[in-house]
Amino acid sequence: MSDERVSEASSGEERGGGRAEPSHGDAVGAHSPSTSPQRRSTIFFLPPHHHHHHLPPFSVYVASQPTPPTRNPVRVAPASLAWRRKHALKCEDSFFFPREKSGLNLCSRSDNMKKFNIRKVLDGLKEASSSSSSTFSSSSAPSVQVGPQDNHLVQENLQSEHFQLCKTVRHGFPYQPSSMAFDPVQKILAIGTQRGALRLFGRPGVESYCQHESEAAVIQLQFLINEGALVSALADDTVHLWNLRQKRPAILHSLKFSKERITFCHLPFQSKWLYIGTERGNVHIVNVESFMLSGYVIMWNKAIELSSKAHPGPVVHISDNPMDEGKLIIGYESGIVVLWDLKSKKADYRYTYDEAIHSVAWHHEGKQFTCSHSDGTLTIWNVRGQGKPIQTITPHGKQPKDGKKPEPCKPILKVEYKTTRIGEPFIILSGGLSYDTVGRRPCLTVMHGKSTAVLEMDYPIVDFLTLCETPYPNDFQEPYAVVVLLEKDLVVIDLAQNGYPIFENPYPLSIHESPVTCCEYLADCPVDLIPALYSVGSRQKRQGYSKKEWPISGGNWGQGTQSYPEIIITGHADGTVKFWDASAMMLQVLYKLKTAKVFDRNRSKEDKGSTEVSDEDPFAIQLMTWCPESRMLCVAGVSANIIIYRFSKLEVTTEVVQLLEVRMQYELNDMESPEGGSGEQTSAGASPQTSGPPSHPSTSSNNSDGSNMPCLKVRSTQLKQSPGYQVDLVVQLVWVSGEPPHQITSLALNSSYGLVVFGNSNGLAVVDYIQKTIVLNMATVELYGSNDPYQRQPRSPRKSRQPSGGLCDINEGSATSEDRCKSPTSAKMSRKLSLPTELKPDLDHRDNSFSRSRSSSVTSIDKEAKEALLSFQFCETFARKGDSTLSPCLYVGTSLGSVMALAIMLPPAGEQRQLQPVILSPTGMLIRLKGSIMRLAFMDSAGSLLPPANDPWFEPNVSVDGEEREKVRKRRPVSVSPSSSQDLNEGQYAVACSEKQAKVLSLPTQTCIYKHSITETSFILRADVVQMSNGVCLACFCANGHIMTLSLPGLRPLMDVNYLPLTDMRIARTFCFTNLGQAMYMCSPTEVQRITYSQDTCENLQEMLGELFTPVETPEAPNRGFFKGLFGGGAQSLDREELFGELAAGRASRSLAQHMPGPGGIEGMKGAASGVVGDLARARIALDERGQKLGELDERTAAMMASADSFSKHAHDMMLKCKDKKWYQF
Repeated sequence: MSDERVSEASSGEERGGGRAEPSHGDAVGAHSPSTSPQRRSTIFFLPPHHHHHHLPPFSVYVASQPTPPTRNPVRVAPASLAWRRKHALKCEDSFFFPREKSGLNLCSRSDNMKKFNIRKVLDGLKEASSSSSSTFSSSSAPSVQVGPQDNHLVQENLQSEHFQLCKTVRHGFPYQPSSMAFDPVQKILAIGTQRGALRLFGRPGVESYCQHESEAAVIQLQFLINEGALVSALADDTVHLWNLRQKRPAILHSLKFSKERITFCHLPFQSKWLYIGTERGNVHIVNVESFMLSGYVIMWNKAIELSSKAHPGPVVHISDNPMDEGKLIIGYESGIVVLWDLKSKKADYRYTYDEAIHSVAWHHEGKQFTCSHSDGTLTIWNVRGQGKPIQTITPHGKQPKDGKKPEPCKPILKVEYKTTRIGEPFIILSGGLSYDTVGRRPCLTVMHGKSTAVLEMDYPIVDFLTLCETPYPNDFQEPYAVVVLLEKDLVVIDLAQNGYPIFENPYPLSIHESPVTCCEYLADCPVDLIPALYSVGSRQKRQGYSKKEWPISGGNWGQGTQSYPEIIITGHADGTVKFWDASAMMLQVLYKLKTAKVFDRNRSKEDKGSTEVSDEDPFAIQLMTWCPESRMLCVAGVSANIIIYRFSKLEVTTEVVQLLEVRMQYELNDMESPEGGSGEQTSAGASPQTSGPPSHPSTSSNNSDGSNMPCLKVRSTQLKQSPGYQVDLVVQLVWVSGEPPHQITSLALNSSYGLVVFGNSNGLAVVDYIQKTIVLNMATVELYGSNDPYQRQPRSPRKSRQPSGGLCDINEGSATSEDRCKSPTSAKMSRKLSLPTELKPDLDHRDNSFSRSRSSSVTSIDKEAKEALLSFQFCETFARKGDSTLSPCLYVGTSLGSVMALAIMLPPAGEQRQLQPVILSPTGMLIRLKGSIMRLAFMDSAGSLLPPANDPWFEPNVSVDGEEREKVRKRRPVSVSPSSSQDLNEGQYAVACSEKQAKVLSLPTQTCIYKHSITETSFILRADVVQMSNGVCLACFCANGHIMTLSLPGLRPLMDVNYLPLTDMRIARTFCFTNLGQAMYMCSPTEVQRITYSQDTCENLQEMLGELFTPVETPEAPNRGFFKGLFGGGAQSLDREELFGELAAGRASRSLAQHMPGPGGIEGMKGAASGVVGDLARARIALDERGQKLGELDERTAAMMASADSFSKHAHDMMLKCKDKKWYQF
């Protein structure tokens, strides 16, 4: 069977997916041009790209060269080039055509191709032409044997207009947070990250995610309180204004500073003038409405004058006096604080201290302020008091007896000073611990009157905010909670209760509690499942939380009509499995299972098994399989162990955990024998042991090297199991001849047959969990029987077939540092957590995208000889060629692209099922694909998906009569009952998808009726056969970032979008598709990104998303009181417009900052799929936008009229004032 060629002509990153062509037997359409046998033309499209200045924007090259005459001329597509150019849709640097059939060879420049080499293309063409005759006649050519247009077998309803790709929601803790802000009226929290992301949180279930294009760190956030807007300042010296009054926030204005670096921003409540402090020590003022700089600047030298000989350093704080808006406090890093009078443009007072300042906070009456310093001290100053602070406190310093200064402490990074009507004020600070507290965790200190509470945190503190009853800075603050943003958590502390308890966090921020190692996603699951998991999970809740409602309660939920239940399951590095309710665009934890409870934690040092396998996370979950109907769960861990769980609502105590030990080893001397040995000893050692593992290997005489040891020790004491998932059986692979067991690469469970199957690079084993025995333990070679296509002898590297997808370690190449958060990507784990495909982050590629290693070293031959089992599918189908009845089968896919079947003989239900053995017999190989097999599935003759047989759930811990239980356990017939005689024309289709291609077989004839080459230059990381609302499709995620869908059974390309230009290990490991057009992946170590590829969902997304902004009345300003009004106390207001407006201050220098209008209200159109529907959606959005702009115009006109009014009023006042003055008095 000849290998398929990969022509050099398309050596760039593949963009367009594969092609589906009729096989050479099909008639060529009337419009195919008659090509002479002597010369042939191949046409290339080169997409326009900014690097190619020397190429025309869309060139068509016709390269022709003589070729030997062939029977199968290459056809040029019938469609005219003009039509194609018009319909080529640009989508994130890729081009794809709305129609599926393209005879044109599509070649696009990859990001790695530095320059276009026409000679290479010609070489590629020569190669292509010389191999064309053989390729087109061979059965493995990338063509569909029955062209999609000839699919009269099954009516396919899915069309390309049913698909569109867009991001829906992002859940989890914001990765690497850097700043935070809170709107006290709207009650919305905003968090910015070091990668330029912005996450907004309202009430539980109302979340929004947006991204700054530059991806620079967000250094500060400021809400325009109760205005539905937010200002963000970034490390690249840009300031942005976000509009939060739409479901997907967008940038309205941006300002980029070119000469100065931004260090601090301050926007006073109900003001439109934003103060911006810089590294040079200057303060600039920006009008938030127009995003224009005012000509008013506070220069550092004017502010400090002669008080200091040196430069005072960057501005670290700006705030106005709560009682007098005309007075501004500016804090400089060196320790100087200046009280600046805005009207007279000079400094009123200067306060100097010899320690650097980190933050400043006002008392609400505006007569005092406090500063926090780098030596762990707080200084409290009177505004009018010159010279020295009135008080200096070192909260964590030991006070020496002899009146000396207390010893210095760590810097106090932030301080807040909040007053209450009744009782003492609160001083809240982060940092400031003494240096001798080594190993002490980061702390937040709350000082209230005489009491000081030190609250320890699990992670370093990034920022904190005190939530107060009033938004007005000049009123009693009445603090009620503190929001503390940690590096990996968000904590809210209740200040009103004794002991300062924390609030129970309702957001799904604990996804990364332990690093995620694998995920499963299920949409449209049984309706009783979420309530069942919730009821057992609600008992796991911790106690001791605050009794109050969660204080961040802004926004409104979406009005989505999507009502189907969705569940996400995450497996973690510490062995926990979490079940999440993912319905209606939300995420909420339902239940948490700790699989490590089954094992002994205290492993002895001498256990050879424990240390070598995985030092860091021996309990990490590697694979999960789940039957939602019967609620059976099976997990495989990195230490080559499998645990089978049943779901129960009752508590039970298990005296002895049932254990099976399996030897799966396939020795090299067997491999090297000329007969291609069949690994006899694989089936040895499969006798079940229901006790704990055997004693230490030193007692066994034959092997002193630690054979028959499992990697982990199962606990021998009794195990109390709470309601929820309870251990039914543990299966462990043991060491053989000093070799640790190979990792488990695939896993499947069938509740109707009572079987679990798992495989690794040695072979497969089938466990009957009802009888607790191993029914099959077989080397991969034995599955082939006599027709093994591989001569399994070590060959010279030159002859060796290129390995495609043997097992490899996750971390053989480079893993980026952020991936290493003690997860299976860490180096010590590298030999353990492997993926079914040979994913190697390549060292040469800085972008951390994948490339396949094609080394011809001995190890790769070794790997190839070890054929790993990568996918399993149970089904009631035709076990052998030409069968006329359906029977239980297990289909198996391997890393070398083979698909094989095993027939299953089950004993009759009832008592016999407990006693008679289950028999599995291999029926040989059905088909071979290029690359590792990723997914197997079955369809009936009408094109509907055939799910594996399953049992309904029953309560395992009730002793029911045998008969009663059997009634419950009767196998549910699948689509057709096996007993009914079946006509041969009522066949089935088997779908097999590998890393490179997909094939559809007709059963029972076992002929390949459709075939599609999905990718030539890349490889598939995840493929799933999914049920859409009006049909079934195959969804694929490719290592080059493309997401594709193909129709079934015809394999017509329906969608191909270049979604993620860079794909890293984590995304590869966690990406999954599910029914109804939903998919998810871990976009960072702490966050889940959900996307949809369904046009319906994209269209209804606006309704489903929550509203962040809700119209709320701003609370009334505090009363000034009679006496304060009489004696000139109370707040002084200031007409800032008069000072900062263009009339008074003039315009700022153009070179200082550049204004950039934002995209405004347009919702992200990226990833819009092809077809008319996309155009309609765009038109609708453009219309909305136009309406929005008209609305803005109205508002602007009204504002202009108002300002004209005020101007005429001012002019009139001025005229009255000056009316009687003579010219010399001016």
